[in-house]
Formats: sequence, structure tokens, C-alpha cells
Amino acid sequence: MMTTSQEELPEEAARYVVPTYFVNSDSPEVQQFVARALRDLPNDASQTEKAIRLFEAVRDGIRYDPYTFALTTDAYRASAIAGAQAAFCVPKAILLAACLRAVDIPAALGFADVRNHLNTPKLRELMGTDLFVYHGYVQLWLDGNTYKITPAFNMELCERFGVRPLVFDGNSDALFHEFDVKDQRHMEYVNDRGLYVDAPMEEFLRVFKRTYPKLEQFNRERISHSAEGVDAGFAAAGKVS
Repeated sequence: MMTTSQEELPEEAARYVVPTYFVNSDSPEVQQFVARALRDLPNDASQTEKAIRLFEAVRDGIRYDPYTFALTTDAYRASAIAGAQAAFCVPKAILLAACLRAVDIPAALGFADVRNHLNTPKLRELMGTDLFVYHGYVQLWLDGNTYKITPAFNMELCERFGVRPLVFDGNSDALFHEFDVKDQRHMEYVNDRGLYVDAPMEEFLRVFKRTYPKLEQFNRERISHSAEGVDAGFAAAGKVS
């Protein structure tokens, strides 16, 4: 099947190719991430092959960590996320959308509220609920078809916790599974918030802070302790020198 050209893109898809403030697909950091992910593909690789490889690069190249919430909007720019070792679903979706746009594949950011029936006791206690608001996913257009995919859970995490892996094969969606490998209820999509050209980070952070005050405080303390550690390191280095 031939890849849809830019000129043939439907109007609804064309607006999801351009770089935006958060999905800054034209940034050097995103371009370098894409180049590394696609370095083994032949020059004539199809858009579907590129999409699969980029999905896998974001899924497994950045470890999923629901505790690493950044509390400032600029931390959610794709250029900043590209160098992260760990992130949760929203930053990973933003980076994947940027990577896809960088190779001219239309990619919209999607957000949904999902219920995690297998939430860990620690995270449930911090969140006060098993409902994840503004879960991030990506909708992309390939060969006239649309697919919804989320690169959130890396393969290592899935194997460790008995979660069905998220695999995008270029022919079907790759969203959270309703059941885990033991057929226990896992993820339930309860509300789709729609598609976005750019990430609504100010609104997201407002909702996050209102919905998860204990998790916000946890992250404020984590960030503060990290900054203190960096300051102490600089001080020690100064003494050594």
C-alpha cells in the first residue's frame, strides 16, 4: 500500500504535521532522537515502518514512571522529554507525536481518563483514587487510516508486572488492555477528552493539582530534594577544587 503524500492528506490530518510549542518536532533534540531510532532502517523505509520504530523507541527508550510528574509547563516540551530516562504517559505521548511529525506523519495528541484496576497501593494512596485523568495517547494517520496508540508502558515493566505489552504493528490500535495476562481487570477507558494539536499543559497541571494534591506535594518534595542534592554536589566540587 502506498504512503499518503502530504498533498493527499485529509484536511483533519494536515494540521497535525506542523511543530507546535510543546510538540516541537523541529527541535534538534527531537531530530536527534528520531535519527537514533531510525538509524537501522533503509532509506526507502515506509511511513508505517518508521511509525513502528518510533513507537518502540519512545515506549522502551524512556522508562514508565508515574511518580515523575514535572510541575512546570516547559518540562513537557518534546525537546526536554527526549533526554529523559523516565516519564509517565503524557510526556511520552508528546514526544511520540513530535517524532512522528518530524518524519511527516500526522500525529494528534489525545487525552482520556482511565481507571487502573491494578494500581499499586503506594500510588493509590498518593493519588487517593484509581482514576488517571488526562492519560496521554497519540492518534496518527497512515495510508488513509487512523490508529490510536500509547507508548506508556515499556516492555520490561510489562514483563515484571504481568501486563500485556502495548504493541503497534501498523494495522491496529495499541491502547491499554482491559485485562492483564491473568485475565484480571486492568485498564478501563471512562472518558475521552478529544484530540489536540498541542498539549494543553496549563489546564492539565490545574486538573492534576486539584485532583491529586498528595501526589503534587510528593513531587514538590522530590524536586526540592533533587535540587538540594545538586547544590550539595556543586558545593562539594567547589571544596575539592
